[in-house]
Amino acid sequence: MKKYLSVFTLSVFSVMGASGQDYGLSPMKIWPENNEQSTFYTVAGERHGQSFFKKHKFPEVEYVPKDQLTFDIYHSPDVMYHWFIKWAEQFPDITALYEVDKSYEGRPILQMTITNKKTGKDTDKPAAYFEGGRHGGEVTSSESVLWLAKHLLENYGKDPEITKLIDSKTIYLRPQNNPDGSTMYLNTEQRNRSTVRPHDEDGDGLLDEDPEEDLNGDAVIHNMRKKAVTEKEKEEANYILDPRDPSGRLMKRVLDGKGDWLLFTEGIDNDGDGKYNEDGIGGLDLHRNYPENWRPDRNGDLTGRGYTQGGAGEFPLSEIETRSTVLFLLSHPNISVVNSLDTRVPMHLRPPSTSSGAESMFPKDLAIYERLDSLGITITGYPWAGDVYETYSTRYKVNRVTGDPLKPSPLFGHGPDFGYFYYGSIWYGDELWNNGAMKDYDGDGVYDDYDALRWDDEENKSNGFKKWEKFDHPQLGEVEIGGFHPKFFSQNGPPWQLEGWIKKQSLFNLAMAKELPQIELEKVDVKKGSNGMYQIDVTWTNSGKLPVALEQAKRVKIVQEDRLMLEFDKELTKGFENAKVQITSPELYEKTIYTGYTDPGETKTASFTVKINQKEPVKAKLKLLSTRGGYVEREIILGN
Repeated sequence: MKKYLSVFTLSVFSVMGASGQDYGLSPMKIWPENNEQSTFYTVAGERHGQSFFKKHKFPEVEYVPKDQLTFDIYHSPDVMYHWFIKWAEQFPDITALYEVDKSYEGRPILQMTITNKKTGKDTDKPAAYFEGGRHGGEVTSSESVLWLAKHLLENYGKDPEITKLIDSKTIYLRPQNNPDGSTMYLNTEQRNRSTVRPHDEDGDGLLDEDPEEDLNGDAVIHNMRKKAVTEKEKEEANYILDPRDPSGRLMKRVLDGKGDWLLFTEGIDNDGDGKYNEDGIGGLDLHRNYPENWRPDRNGDLTGRGYTQGGAGEFPLSEIETRSTVLFLLSHPNISVVNSLDTRVPMHLRPPSTSSGAESMFPKDLAIYERLDSLGITITGYPWAGDVYETYSTRYKVNRVTGDPLKPSPLFGHGPDFGYFYYGSIWYGDELWNNGAMKDYDGDGVYDDYDALRWDDEENKSNGFKKWEKFDHPQLGEVEIGGFHPKFFSQNGPPWQLEGWIKKQSLFNLAMAKELPQIELEKVDVKKGSNGMYQIDVTWTNSGKLPVALEQAKRVKIVQEDRLMLEFDKELTKGFENAKVQITSPELYEKTIYTGYTDPGETKTASFTVKINQKEPVKAKLKLLSTRGGYVEREIILGN
């Protein structure tokens, strides 16, 4: 991994080093968002549709860092990186900043390690990992990681709990796992699901051939509504004016043929297939690209009778951004807690994604998740917490269009399932923001667009909804363009709402980090016997609230048993029965004591027996090793 050692402008230069060495400035390409010679933003990759779009600066976004970091505005990836680099310089004793990989377009994916370096290496301590920005447009998630970094660093040495956390644990923070998608989202009218790599989303053999267009030039992709006139249109019409809104702004989905209107996103039918904007920039989903229970992308099931998963990619971990996360985690098995954040259903979202917890999770593990669900709701006030398969899929019980009861629905290649079933950890994919639906105004038990519209009118000065305006569409004829702001109302909240949401989410992540397992040596008792014999009794405990291994972690062997080792200078132990120092117990050739897995609050004791065959005292190094509980080392002296 490459370390960033000084402040730099990401768009022009980078200062990279390895092993703590500064290799100086190396020129980088000028990214399109910072190219002042062009008014257009070009997206990398070969596609059949448009790859360049007019650049736009949104008033909701800060593109150049200010002297103070505030959370009443969104921040571009460059601004976020500016602050992480600045913090790395400001707090060198407790931070390390490095590049874990490069994105599809070649942008650095930066990550910060926060731990007190004087108390040990990051890998020797229990750890948590928090990530944002996997979905390019879900920028609130990245803001939460940025807020947490600032909170931890500025409170170290001031807040006793945070100080203790950073002294004894490790926090890994990745604010932008998909800087390509987020940068395009914040600098053009375009939106995308995740990576910008070209993808045939509609299965017609063409790549990104039908993106959305900003027809009215306001730099926002709103909706288009068209009154059904022809017989064909009337057969397809599936929207009516929602009777709850007398102003006629709100649309309500109904069955095909029972509506008066057709609804589209703003744009034209570029490929002439009768569909609008169905294959825009990218389309792969980094949260469907994990190896656990992965399924082929659309049209990938040749039988027509199996499951597919939209956005899955060509194969598991086909995308650099997902692969970099998985490889980092597998090389850091000390991580017990993960939250890879999204928007826009306010929910603490966790595994399983393809089955019920009762049928596929160990009861002890499920109980831990359910306790954390409750903890999360207490901190954030989200209306939902639970698994993807059942809770997320059926949270409203009834399909509001058909009236049919909702059934559990599988999601494949999902991060939380990788996190639990493959990696054996606590792994959430929490969703921030709520589409503006702050409360159930009409008391129907559903937080929907009507509730969002009411809140927007009453609390947000109606800034979240563009009133419908007539437009002469080149293909559809007369339409109206309007609806909710897709970027800073629907998918992410208005900036004045930002800090409240990211703070609550960060405090939940912090609460989980404070529960990490922690192996602590309680006592080392050395008892001298006759004829040079010594007994060393070692007592330790897990002072954390999480076990050193979930039951699933034991099953998949991602976590080794806790173990004790007693090491002497090799010159003292060579010679077998003639050695100057002999470990007589354990009696086996391997002198490691395997002690199983230590549960929260559990205290364990194990003993070594040692024979000293010389008069001089000897030093020994006692090691207590726990994959996720940490590494403890203590020197002891045997002999007079």
